[in-house]
Amino acid sequence: MAKGYAVGAQGASEAVTPTRALLSEELDRVVREGARRMLAVMLEAEVDDFLRRARYQRGGEGRGYRNGYAPKRTIGVGVGAIPIRQPRVSDVPEEVAPDGFHSQIVPRYQRLSASAQQLLTRLYLEGVSTGDFEPVFRSLLGETAPLSPSSIVRLKADWQAEFDAWQKRRFDQERYVYCWVDGIYLAAGQEDEKSALLCVLGLRADGQKELLSLTLGYRESTESWAGVLRDLRERGMRRPLLVIGDGALGIWAALGEVWPECRRQRCWNHRVLNVLDALPKRLWAQVRKDLRHAATAANRTEAKRQLEAIAADLRQAGQAAAAETVLRDLDDFLTFYDFPQEHWIHLRTTNPIESIFAGVRLRTNVTKHAPNRENAQYLVFKVIERLSQNWRRITGSNLCELVLSGRTFVDGRLGDLDAA
Repeated sequence: MAKGYAVGAQGASEAVTPTRALLSEELDRVVREGARRMLAVMLEAEVDDFLRRARYQRGGEGRGYRNGYAPKRTIGVGVGAIPIRQPRVSDVPEEVAPDGFHSQIVPRYQRLSASAQQLLTRLYLEGVSTGDFEPVFRSLLGETAPLSPSSIVRLKADWQAEFDAWQKRRFDQERYVYCWVDGIYLAAGQEDEKSALLCVLGLRADGQKELLSLTLGYRESTESWAGVLRDLRERGMRRPLLVIGDGALGIWAALGEVWPECRRQRCWNHRVLNVLDALPKRLWAQVRKDLRHAATAANRTEAKRQLEAIAADLRQAGQAAAAETVLRDLDDFLTFYDFPQEHWIHLRTTNPIESIFAGVRLRTNVTKHAPNRENAQYLVFKVIERLSQNWRRITGSNLCELVLSGRTFVDGRLGDLDAA
């Protein structure tokens, strides 16, 4: 089946998909509430700093007393408004503050100070919830921030402790059918080399996805990936049946060291991009279409036949390098045929991880502003934690137990012996 790649091919790449709207109505509601809660925490902490004691702490330096809240009002935040109840302080000695206590975050005669407007607008648009704001806050306001360093440390300690506890949890009571792995690069801190955030997403026996690890590593090296996998194993995680990843050699070498019996599925999206990189743009549209068609073939035999035909046509068109790329490590791209057909859409690519980080990027861009890699790591964790509340089970979740029990699937269907 000749495609005629050398003659009559489309002369340009496919049109760029129109930009999607970033904020749905539900996202608008969630981030508005996140901004309201975050501002409330900031205002309470500011009063704690001024009085030099916590809300229910007695004693102190006699700098005044909490006196309820000012009447509720709204504060403009980016494209909307949020309600606040601003705390009040009474009986402030004149030597402490001649004019009494006045918030530096929300001044008396302004709807919002310039610095807080910049901060909260960013938080609103990017969807950073309470507890996630510290990297943005410090990077935008620096040492002039209304909150003292001690307050920042207190507010940061909670979500840092959450992350540390999450990274130490055990997996003894859970089985994972599949794992998706990928390295996401962060432009954070002062390091000369980009840091890779090594992500492992698992699928439980009930068909629900779960983030298993979010670890900083040096690029996507074998050593870094091996450390991630060994850590999961030492915390009681048993070998998954299948790992899905891109062409990064580090993960596959590490998998051979830690779980050598684990099966592998390479990402088709990355393979398409690799093939296109070896071709002139005039061939992109047709080759992309042909590769997508082959990747969704009804069975392994038909997929191989189509891929071999594509490679033959590319060689005939003088594109030997692209033809070789099409067939390289072919078996690792067809492993999904040995699993339920209902799962194929989830197994052919690393989209489950890519979609998570698409959601992260829609909500926050602060990782490139974080003063160090760890702050960026904690922030990404908090955003994913919130997004995970809306994750749905995969298609065919009822088949996960069958896969774990060792049942055989041939081209997506139960084998003859199992079916009988």
